[in-house]
Amino acid sequence: MSEGRNSTDVSSLETEALEGNPIVEAEADPDSSAAEAPKAMTVGSFIMKVLNGISIAVVVALVPQALLGELAKAIMPHWHGALTIIQLTGLASSLLPVMIGVLVAMQFKLTPIQTAAVGIAAVCGSGVAQPLQEGGFHLQGTGLVINTGITAALAVGLILLIGNKLKNYTILLLSTLVTLIAGGIGWVVTYPVVKRFTVWLGQVVNGATDLQPIVMGVILAVLFAIMIVSPVSTVGLATAIFMEGVSSGTANLGVVAAGFGLLVAGWRVNGFATSILHVLGSPKVQMANMFSRPVTFLPIICSAAILGGVGGALGIAGTSISAGFGISGLVGPLAALNYDGWGWSAGNVLTVLVVFVVLPLALSIAFTFLFEKVLGWTKAEYFKLDFK
Repeated sequence: MSEGRNSTDVSSLETEALEGNPIVEAEADPDSSAAEAPKAMTVGSFIMKVLNGISIAVVVALVPQALLGELAKAIMPHWHGALTIIQLTGLASSLLPVMIGVLVAMQFKLTPIQTAAVGIAAVCGSGVAQPLQEGGFHLQGTGLVINTGITAALAVGLILLIGNKLKNYTILLLSTLVTLIAGGIGWVVTYPVVKRFTVWLGQVVNGATDLQPIVMGVILAVLFAIMIVSPVSTVGLATAIFMEGVSSGTANLGVVAAGFGLLVAGWRVNGFATSILHVLGSPKVQMANMFSRPVTFLPIICSAAILGGVGGALGIAGTSISAGFGISGLVGPLAALNYDGWGWSAGNVLTVLVVFVVLPLALSIAFTFLFEKVLGWTKAEYFKLDFK
């Protein structure tokens, strides 16, 4: 009796363990669709899913380097362990392409096998791994974010197109087809074109900022202040077009202006813990509130315009990775101080402190008072957040 009962229990456990396994399910029911295209899928919704996946991937892969990279460089002369931090966070950033592929696939609720196939294709199209003449690959940087997203989108589209047509051969052929077709298109066809375009666009933005730092500082700060509370990834955009120097620094100040502006505007209704999230975390938490009442953008835009102009005049700089993070993790201030031509002198530290903290806070208080108390266009309740 005991042996029979144990046998039954083991069999039951095995059955439960096999349930939900995509490989077993595909073999057991080859006619079932591994991933069916979402009902009423539009071009707009497809693109938004891809952009959302990219945004999440950018944060996951680049935040470690953004938070610790600049700090590690600063303390490396005094602590050799900082080199390990730089290497680990650098490796994390180089894994951005596979993260984009995986997280884009997750937006479409693909199976693990399909998700892995999209991840492989995304890496192939990213250019992050360059073949060496002696064999093997050289892994460096983050690759082309735009082309990585295009390749991931092609891979997802191919998987949705294939559906259940491969039947029992899904497990054997799916990853091969996705790698060769979607990954091949990304590697051979779109990568050269996208690379030329992104490099050109980055040169235009960086060059224009060098020629007209104040004017471009205003434009970039306002643009990034708006984008930081939209579905678009500011870090992804800056990385994609290789923003560097003053263009990166002033764009980052737009994010700072948005963070402090939202902190001040909703302070009375959100309290300290929630309000500080806009600065130490991300202003994106206000996305729904902002787009439901576009007038709430006005105080932030005004603050960002002034802050960007000041940053351009002072030559506040940054890197392609630091642009878009704002003051979170001290990414912006550290990048500015560590940039060529700056340094940790008392004057530079004071300048960065004023531009990244004192001035945005003062501007936020002034414009919140103007638009709320004087003009009556905004209210603190417009910025109410409820995470319950």
